[in-house]
Order: sequence, then structure tokens, then C-alpha cells
Amino acid sequence: MMRPQTKHAVPPAGDICRQSAIALTEAIRRGELSVREVVTAFLDRIETVNPLVNAIVSLRDRADILREADAADIRPKGEETGSLFGLPIAIKDLALTKSLKTSFGSPIFANFVPQEDDFFVERIRRAGAIIIGKTNVPEFGLGSNTYNPVFGPTLNAFDPALTAGGSSGGAAVALALDMVPVADGSDFGGSLRNPAGWNNVYGFRPSQGLVPGGPDLEVFHAQMGVEGPMGRNVRDMALLLDVQAGYHPQAPLSYEKPGSFLEGLGMAATGGRIAWLGDLGGHLPIEPGISGLCEASLGRLANASFVAEPLLPDFDFEALWQAFVTLRQASSGCALKVHYDDPAKRGLLKPEAIWEVENAMRLTAPQIRAASVVRTSWHRMLLSIFDRFELIALPTAQVFPFEVGTHWPREVAGRAMDSYHRWMQVSAFATLGGCPAVNVPVGFDAKGRPMGMQLIGRPRGDLAVLKAAAAYEATLPWPAGA
Repeated sequence: MMRPQTKHAVPPAGDICRQSAIALTEAIRRGELSVREVVTAFLDRIETVNPLVNAIVSLRDRADILREADAADIRPKGEETGSLFGLPIAIKDLALTKSLKTSFGSPIFANFVPQEDDFFVERIRRAGAIIIGKTNVPEFGLGSNTYNPVFGPTLNAFDPALTAGGSSGGAAVALALDMVPVADGSDFGGSLRNPAGWNNVYGFRPSQGLVPGGPDLEVFHAQMGVEGPMGRNVRDMALLLDVQAGYHPQAPLSYEKPGSFLEGLGMAATGGRIAWLGDLGGHLPIEPGISGLCEASLGRLANASFVAEPLLPDFDFEALWQAFVTLRQASSGCALKVHYDDPAKRGLLKPEAIWEVENAMRLTAPQIRAASVVRTSWHRMLLSIFDRFELIALPTAQVFPFEVGTHWPREVAGRAMDSYHRWMQVSAFATLGGCPAVNVPVGFDAKGRPMGMQLIGRPRGDLAVLKAAAAYEATLPWPAGA
């Protein structure tokens, strides 16, 4: 299926903005493009396109950004440069950025300017990138629809009536519409994968611990949310992941990366068996049309020697979902309680945040332990699956992008949803297993709505997942983005 044209009335991307991140860094390194030329092209693109979709927020002053670009251009000849040197990057607005507003999509932090970077942001700066602004998010990253009272909604790259997904919705749309060459995101319950699937780009959730989280007050507790890369192609994601990944002494659950992911992609995937979980034997309500797109894409992978087989693991998937809900409340809900406890701030929290906090306050230690036991059982189940299969495949989302004014779907395939995130249940399986998972685009339905598919690998098998995604990418008849 060929991709439809974006419905936004914008000019086609310029030659510079359409180039891959890797091609741009190489052109800068060879002196074929100056940093100013690259940054100017993207700023011009943002000026033209961003007002239509609201993907990039807190954009820095152009003159300040160009001064930074000019300083990069006059670096001493022969000076060592980082792997992201000269690339303009906008950081997700859930990550701390020193001297640049970080709102978390909340009016509580509408004017908050951190004095430190998140660990991975610091690494991106050291690698030579120029941070130009932030990408829009839902309030505190809750839910897969990017809207908040600080900046408003982000609109889908293919249809402005539809949601961009979330919580990395701004990042996905900015990528799809060539406003940035590569982007970061974060993922607890699908926030890297879902918006990537809904905007025809790639999003990679790394193994738990590969990218250090922090600075954080919960370094031994907050284990299910991770940072990762998004890109218009797999190699660009690997370029950014190489910068983000690796042990940090202040993140004790982090670990050293096993070499360069970008270099590792130089050796092609050798194929293997893929366990297609589909709708888990009817457990997951899935909108018609999604499974067909995913199954057709699994057929493409046969050209790269990957053979898909249906599999229904013998597991209590409702108990697994309830474990996810409990563990999310025990981390996210408890983290938000400090705002809930302040009467002046409680009224500024959206209903979903209040729901997380109030349910967290009712949790008991035995409930949290029981949820952890279920999670451990699922991890063991996954390991047994990976003894027989190289990858697991699932749809990235259970619904196509919906109308942006709908906060979350109340019903999927005729089944009522009992929470703001139940309709995203399909994304919880990789999260609970600490597994690497990548969204790969699978095409569009008859209404032109994009969809994606998850390829999930064994814990710490990140390179194998990226290789499989690259093999899949080579089979596609359309490029990523809009």
C-alpha cells in the first residue's frame, strides 16, 4: 500500500530537512553543509509547519540558536566532534533541559526552568546536538493523546482532525513532518510506540536499564518507564540510541551498552521465527482493519527470512493487566501525590492524574507485592517464548488515531473501556517484561489513518530487535514520515 499525502497544506520538505540524520552529520563533517545551513533549514520548516500541528513548544529564540550554530561552524580545524554534531533537536517536554522551560504539560510547571539536564539530555548536548526547544506531551505524560492546558493539542501528521497519540506525540509529528531529523521519547505504557505508529515513523523502547533514567528520586523504584529514540528510519534511531545508552553512576539499575548499535546494524539480521500474538485469542478488543495490516506486514518479513506463527501464551492476561495498573499507580500515582496534597495544585490536575493518585493511596503493600509476583511470572513466560522464537509481534495500538477532541476511547470494538489507558493494554506486555520493542509502520487504512506493529525481543536483545526492524524497513514500498 502506498502512503497517502499529508492533508496539511504545507510545501514539500526541503532537501536538507528530508535527509536522514546520519546523512546530515556526514555532510557537516565533510564540510558540504554548515551547521548554520542545517539549523536554518529546520527552523524555516518549523516556522512554516508547526503552527498547523503544534508539535514543537518552548522554541528558543532564533538568533540564540543561530549563534550556537555559528559557534559550531568556527570550531578549530581537526577538533573532535560528537556523533550528533550540528543536528537541531527538540527534547520531549517530560525531560529536564537546563535553562529551557520544562512544563510536563502541566500548568503547575508552566514557567518551570530546570537548572540541570536529564542524564540522556546531557549526553545529547555532549554529542554536539543543538537543542532548539521541546516537543509537546500530554499532562505528566498520562494517556496517548497529546493535549495539555499549557500548549494545547498536537495534531496528527496525516490528518489534523485526529490525535497524534502520546505521550511522545509532539516528537512523532515533528519527525513525520521533517521539523527535526531525529527525536527522543519516553515510554511507560506505549509512549514511544503508539505515536510512532500513528504518524508513520519508528519508535524504540529500549530494554529496562539500557538508557539511564534521572536525575530521579526513585532510582531503585521507577523501573517501567524508559527513555529511547525515534526516527524516520532505523539507522537514525540507532545513532541516537548510541548516545543515550550506557551506565551512569547515579542510575544504579543502568548498565553498559554492549557496543555500538549503529555499527551493529552493519551486519544484517539472519531471520528466525516470530510469535504473532494478535488479539490474544480475543482477549484484546482491536478495531477492524488493524490485524490485517499487521499480518500483511509480517508477510513482508518473510522476504527477510522471518517466519511468523500464531501463538497464544497460556497466561492470565487480565491478571497481568491489573498488575500493570497497580504498579503504574504505585509509581506514577505516588509521584503525583505531592501535587494532589496541595489544595492550590489539586485543581490543576487533570482527572486521569487524580484517578492515579487516589487509587495509589488505596494500595497496600501486599497488593504491590502480588502485582510484582505476576510481573515476574510474565517475565518467565517471555523467556520461555524466546527459547523458541526470536521475536514477538503485536499491533502497536488497538484503535486507529481518533478525533483529537476525544480524550480517550470509551469503547473499542464494542467493548467498554474501564480506564483512560485500558485501550492501550497491548503496549503493556513489553513494559512488564522489561523488553526492547520497536514500532514499525505497517501502512494506512482506507481512511488514510496510519498504524504500526510492535516487534518485541528478549530482555537486553536490543540490537536483534533493531536488526529485525531494519530488515523490515528494507521491504517497505514507502518512506517513513509524511
